[in-house]
Amino acid sequence: MEVGEDGRTRTGNIWTATAHAITAVIGSGVLTLPWSVAQIGWLFGPIALVVFALFTYYTAILLSDCYRTPGPTEGRRNYTYMDAVKSFLGPREVKLCGIAQYASLWGTLIGYTITSATSMMYVEVTDCYHLKGHNAGCGATGTSYLIIFGVMEIILSQFPNLEEIAFLSVLAAVMSFAYSFIGLYLSIVKFASNHVARGTITGVKIGAMGVSSTTKTWVSFQALGNIAFAYSYSSILLEIQDTLKSPPPENKTMKKATTFGLGITALFYISLGCMGYAAFGNDSPGNILTGFYEPFWLVDIGHLSVLIHLIAAYQVFAQPIFARNEKWLSSKWPTTGFFHTVHTIRLPFAKKRSYQFTLCKLFGRTIFVVFTTLVAMVLPFFNAIVGLLGAIAFFPLTIYFPVSMYMVQANIKKWSGRWLMLQILCITCLLVSVVSVIGSVADIVLELKKAKLFQIKL
Repeated sequence: MEVGEDGRTRTGNIWTATAHAITAVIGSGVLTLPWSVAQIGWLFGPIALVVFALFTYYTAILLSDCYRTPGPTEGRRNYTYMDAVKSFLGPREVKLCGIAQYASLWGTLIGYTITSATSMMYVEVTDCYHLKGHNAGCGATGTSYLIIFGVMEIILSQFPNLEEIAFLSVLAAVMSFAYSFIGLYLSIVKFASNHVARGTITGVKIGAMGVSSTTKTWVSFQALGNIAFAYSYSSILLEIQDTLKSPPPENKTMKKATTFGLGITALFYISLGCMGYAAFGNDSPGNILTGFYEPFWLVDIGHLSVLIHLIAAYQVFAQPIFARNEKWLSSKWPTTGFFHTVHTIRLPFAKKRSYQFTLCKLFGRTIFVVFTTLVAMVLPFFNAIVGLLGAIAFFPLTIYFPVSMYMVQANIKKWSGRWLMLQILCITCLLVSVVSVIGSVADIVLELKKAKLFQIKL
């Protein structure tokens, strides 16, 4: 057990950090990978999966050297991503980082709400087909499921912090592996039954199923955003690194953990993305689990695993927003009882005999979850939302800030070979993010023309 110079105890090692990295990266974005490969085909699909993994890995290695200020192995600790940005880049960049982080967090909550409702709908439809046959007119609408999920999150949002729901986080990690492996297994079985790999060199063809050249372009860009979202990792790397004991230096341990974690994740992503595409070809569904109905019990387990994972993951992403908002409000009105007066309710059957809250917490968190659920009802487009999230977060959080902080920390001289290489990397990734945003927004606009307000359908 290691007690640091700041008085905090850290017990983490390379294996715990690797586990955290894998758990953080593998999420619902993995379910879109076969669809993403289908949009850009056998030529560019696997290349994109590898390139985004390499980009994420390289900048994660740079970021791990920014845990301490001024040097990579000595100096003051940066406990969070925003702490590091403030130390190396200053207060103005912190504001930009905060906007990018919290916008990404909120957008992720919208995506999780849509995905959870979709999973519940497919459990209903899968069971219907099993009982009545695949020719039955089975269908479901997701409005009630969106509301059910929202109610669950309103209740969980009233817990004081993530430590109070730690058991859900552990369960969520197990569930993410469960549905990912189920999707891979079902794809392998379908591919084996086809006796041939489906798909084409360039993916979905122009003219097929009414796909115009414009639509092909937009969805190809959107697919890049989906892949970027699947590899989201950098924004929580320093929080993982802060759990590590030393010696050895934290940055060395974190680099090894990143190599193992992203290496395993990349192999898994490439396998699922390519195997799912080989199984379905250009007809790959936006969520790989929605392409299967048998064996119904295994498909149900996959969808329920997604639901359980996202119930907990929602709080992991929401709690930082709650904490930040409540801290700002309490400092803005330091004498107002609405933000500071603590009310207590006795709970006779709970482990903790009382529940304490402020009215700000009770009403503020509830309104936030309700508003997020309403937005999900208006924008029930899983792939477009995932692509937009990936595109928005990828450049600033995965590329720009890690590279900028590293250049300051390593004192990279302007116009040097290393500086030019890093600038080329930033410009390339900025262009990828911009076109991905455009593609996702264009797809959302197209979907809105066909969608009914406050209604999600299969």
